[in-house]
Amino acid sequence: MKRYYNSLVCLCLLMAAGFTGCDDFGDMNTNPTQSTTMDPALQLVQVQARFSGDLESNERVSTFLCMPMVQQLGGAWACQYGGFYVKQQQYMSILWELNYTNDILNIVDAVSRAKEDNKKPNLYNILRIMKVYLFARLTDLYGDIPYSQASAGYTQKIVRPEYDRQADIYTDFFKELTEASTALDASRDNVSNDQFYHGDVAKWKKFANSLHLRLAMRLVKRDAALARAEAQKAFNRGVFQSNDDICKMTHADILNNYQDVRGNGLSASISQGELVPYRYNQVFLDALRNTNDPRLDHIGKYYIDKPYAFMERTDITPQVKAVVGITGCKNGDFVWDDWKNTFTIQVPGIGSYDVGNNTQKMQLANFLIANNAPFLHLTYAETELLLAEACFRWGLNLNGDYQAHYNRGIEAAMKQLSVYPGGPQIPDAAIAKYKTDNVVAPGKELEMINHQLWVALFMNGPEAYANWRRSGFPRLTPGYKPGYSSVNTIPRRFEYPLSEKEQNAENYNKAVQNMDGKKDDWTGRVWWDKE
Repeated sequence: MKRYYNSLVCLCLLMAAGFTGCDDFGDMNTNPTQSTTMDPALQLVQVQARFSGDLESNERVSTFLCMPMVQQLGGAWACQYGGFYVKQQQYMSILWELNYTNDILNIVDAVSRAKEDNKKPNLYNILRIMKVYLFARLTDLYGDIPYSQASAGYTQKIVRPEYDRQADIYTDFFKELTEASTALDASRDNVSNDQFYHGDVAKWKKFANSLHLRLAMRLVKRDAALARAEAQKAFNRGVFQSNDDICKMTHADILNNYQDVRGNGLSASISQGELVPYRYNQVFLDALRNTNDPRLDHIGKYYIDKPYAFMERTDITPQVKAVVGITGCKNGDFVWDDWKNTFTIQVPGIGSYDVGNNTQKMQLANFLIANNAPFLHLTYAETELLLAEACFRWGLNLNGDYQAHYNRGIEAAMKQLSVYPGGPQIPDAAIAKYKTDNVVAPGKELEMINHQLWVALFMNGPEAYANWRRSGFPRLTPGYKPGYSSVNTIPRRFEYPLSEKEQNAENYNKAVQNMDGKKDDWTGRVWWDKE
């Protein structure tokens, strides 16, 4: 296995149809391995689509690991890896293995290619922002990673890249986002193929700055002064101002397989197969119920499953809820644990129906896991809640105090559900009541702000996992399961792939020596995740 060190893989193939804004894909008959003909604009489309469209990485990283680890999902057999901490090296490795051979290879090459074209400065700077975004997901999960020499096997014959320290990577992130967002110019080239904002330079600026804010707040435990300074810089350049600024990927109404990336890969990972096996973790449901969260009435449903046609499931929420209330899978349980006795209900158009154990455990509403559900990369709600924390921590006034940002974040998070096709419109009155019922309590400011982030980041497993690690909230009890669990604590990072230990051993070992405890273990911490 030569992995990403020796060759340039086939680029930009599956993107000829299925996405909005893809009006010009050039000559698709051109040999994609001919480097002189690659269009960096198409490489941008490729990496944007794969981020949320790739079924394999979204399945392993989000639904197998991250969402169960932050106790949002549970019940399914595959939830044991993140929910009960059953170590599976293959699943921790998949993002690294797929990203470096596909997305990182594409983005590094595209940035280099676009830099040489002085007629397309906006494309160049959008690619720089996208490069930071892709690498941020990797370094936040693994820690030190190949960064400055990533994909250098293709350009410089460096087949065993060195690992950059995460602190240095973050320094470069801030530099790149600052330079790229500042350089974007609406009077220059239009990047029409862009899948996030269709070339809207003003929104790309806000995305870069809001991403800068997110990454700055990662450092609150490691370097509070640097976090504050970078957060202030991001705000000064202009962050998201409304839900119209949300960075999202719009997917086609296609059920993904392991080759097609046009549909929503996260949706496919949850819905594929005969039945929908995933259920809500009771911890998540209780947190919403205990705060009288109106979102709970919309995102959680009881269904009669329809094999191989999950979007045609029959909603029996009122009848089942009247009997069992709000019931998911207990933390540390499979769906068949905590067995529920069958009872019978009357369903219009169906008649008498026996509600068994599985049906009594709450599922994700159809609109959240439809094939064409958008993937929300970074939202106005997240930005406002991060500003709330920044204002509270440092006494800043960033267009309002922390309570104002907190309230705006709550409202935005509830209203962002309407971004989904078929998603609910939470009434203003319900939002106002929720804010009244959940006023920030003295001494619980950080806990309550990050509770809202935990809920707002639902359906973005890696980000919810990162925010939990950097903030410490919500306070989660490990889902230890005797006979299954490899450890009795929630893991803090992903271990490096076995291929790195074998094929890049010298640089891998240097990276391990830089880690706390000098051990590549998933209970260790990345640099910014300071105790």
